[in-house]
Amino acid sequence: MPEKSIVEEAIGDLVENLTDAVQKNKHASFFEQQDTVASRFNRLFGREKPIHHVLGGGRSADVLLWRNKKISASFLMGATAIWVLFEWINFHFLSLVCYGLLLGMIAQFVWCNASGFLNRSQSRVPRLVLPKDFFGDLGVTIGTEVNRGLLFLQDLSCRWNLKQFLMAVFGLWVAAIIGSCCNFLTVLYIGFVGAHTMPVVYERYEDEVDGFVDSLLMKFHSHYKKIDSGFLSRIPSGKFGFKKHD
Repeated sequence: MPEKSIVEEAIGDLVENLTDAVQKNKHASFFEQQDTVASRFNRLFGREKPIHHVLGGGRSADVLLWRNKKISASFLMGATAIWVLFEWINFHFLSLVCYGLLLGMIAQFVWCNASGFLNRSQSRVPRLVLPKDFFGDLGVTIGTEVNRGLLFLQDLSCRWNLKQFLMAVFGLWVAAIIGSCCNFLTVLYIGFVGAHTMPVVYERYEDEVDGFVDSLLMKFHSHYKKIDSGFLSRIPSGKFGFKKHD
């Protein structure tokens, strides 16, 4: 079938692209290029501002870009420790909460009574009090994002654009396959590690990544035109001819 040959050709070109990029990187250093790739290729996702500004700036961007290595490493080590506790050691969340409260109560008990044993005046024990609006703001934020996602999916279902609908169905199907291979905590951990490693790697090799992604997108665009003219153009994208009956 012609559609199958087009898809196979696209996959073959993708493999050739990756092979050529690896071979070029073996013979040339990232820092030995006379003219930067930025003058020849577009920036990733069409951005015009530095990656630090794209990530929102401030402390969050500093953590993701490892401006302060101690803080970034502590976040990454904390997430890794939580993942190891729940995935490898099979620790349960309720047990972790109970042990944390138990240690906190023991620490406060020792703090309150140590002054009496040492014949000193009783010191004030610090208390942990969460802000009143913490859970309210957290719930509002989560609810807003969930409603935004549901509205987006419902718009795709009711927009009568079959191509976009099939792309969304394919994306959800891929997400379901990934979810069947690993649990939700592992997916969150992989995303967390990616968020703390990919931006700093991209910032260091920005020109090379932009050039490679731009050439790859051009290849995909050319092959998409072939697939669209051979198969996708036959799919109706407008409203279907349903008639209303009284």
